[in-house]
Amino acid sequence: MSSILRPTTSRLFSRLPVLALALIALSGTILTAGPALARVFDPETFTLDNGMQVVVVPNHRAPIVTHMVWYKVGAADESAGESGNAHFLEHLMFKGTKTLAPGEFSRIIQLNGGRENAFTSQDYTAYFQTIARDRLEIMMKHEADRMSNLVLTDEVVLPERDVVVEERRSRTDNNPSAKLFETMQAALYLNHPYRLPVIGWQHEINALNTETALAFYRKWYAPNNAILIVAGDVTAAEVRPLAEKYYGVIPAKSVPERVRIEEPPQTSARRVIHESPRVRQPLLAISYLAPSYRGGATEHAYALQVLDEVLSGGSTSRLYKSLVVEKKLAVSVGSRYSASALDLSDFNFYASPKPGVEIEALEEALRAEIAVVLENGITDKELASAKRRKRAGSVYARDDLGTAPRVIGTSLATGRTIEEIESWPDLIDGVTREQVLAAARAVFRNESSVTGLLLPKPTS
Repeated sequence: MSSILRPTTSRLFSRLPVLALALIALSGTILTAGPALARVFDPETFTLDNGMQVVVVPNHRAPIVTHMVWYKVGAADESAGESGNAHFLEHLMFKGTKTLAPGEFSRIIQLNGGRENAFTSQDYTAYFQTIARDRLEIMMKHEADRMSNLVLTDEVVLPERDVVVEERRSRTDNNPSAKLFETMQAALYLNHPYRLPVIGWQHEINALNTETALAFYRKWYAPNNAILIVAGDVTAAEVRPLAEKYYGVIPAKSVPERVRIEEPPQTSARRVIHESPRVRQPLLAISYLAPSYRGGATEHAYALQVLDEVLSGGSTSRLYKSLVVEKKLAVSVGSRYSASALDLSDFNFYASPKPGVEIEALEEALRAEIAVVLENGITDKELASAKRRKRAGSVYARDDLGTAPRVIGTSLATGRTIEEIESWPDLIDGVTREQVLAAARAVFRNESSVTGLLLPKPTS
């Protein structure tokens, strides 16, 4: 029922579908912009009297809707020693309310032909259902119910903790690449809570219980700390009375400010090596601390998106052409950057060597490509092509019913606005070669990087 959206290096191999992932980059800006020339989703929005923001994205291609509730709280907001609590509560939100037995909401969704899921990241937690438009009211009724009427007892909480323990064991502890990325993440952030895994450390998961979950629920889950997004065959005029009926009656409550520990200046490059007999394909990863739309040197966020597209945007990208096609050193190579974090972000490179190629030779070649960027930046042709592909992504964004609520929810939950999302194509279009070069030189600094190696370990 649950999924985890991991931040930093571990996101490299836990990707959303390509289009949705690309469009997450639409999720905001710190720049001041006038009315957007190119609109993306054209949403309708209003706020309930209790402070809950509501966004409606009409899309009348099929008689279905996606209904999502986003809470502006994630793993980075947990108390010290309680890593995994946000994700644990996400699991427990399916365990029943004062009016529904554990699992009953899920059965209702299935009986009505819908599907559901939920996910937790460092910055937000979200719950969603996709269903026929005439069943929307049922979803609202029961999602609003568990916003304020969750019932938890040891009888349902403690067995679910065992489920989370097993989830960590299968997803991370038994997965060599996940172990590498978890350790790289812990090394990349020296002080900021992004260093902690969303699923939590094993020993701290073991200490979670009914009281820690309920305390987190009571502290953060409130209509004035949530966003309702409905996308599909509806209008705001249809959604408003339902939202007022089910969500609008829930009282607002005091929610603490999200205070995050700051990251200190970084002065030392770090290196992580993970060896395992389960590794069949070696892997090289390099992560650099980077700004987001909100945190760090935020003026570089748009230029970094363009650079990421130049370096890794398909089979004609710079890295693929050089290391896979021409030099024949790698079977795969790429980069990954997202600006959608409440605080800092990261710019990642990854590559797997061809059989017979030493990983040291691949690392040398990848660093040489990075050095070329730092020296010369990108070409006019690369800039124009990257912008064209980015704009095309914004045009196609409405084709998938789930993309708009994901992009909008990510944006609003990390402090951005609808206007900033809608102006994204224009702001990408304004990026210059000089800005890309400045962004690369600001971010690709060895002293704020972590290099990771995933290597096979012979069994003795």
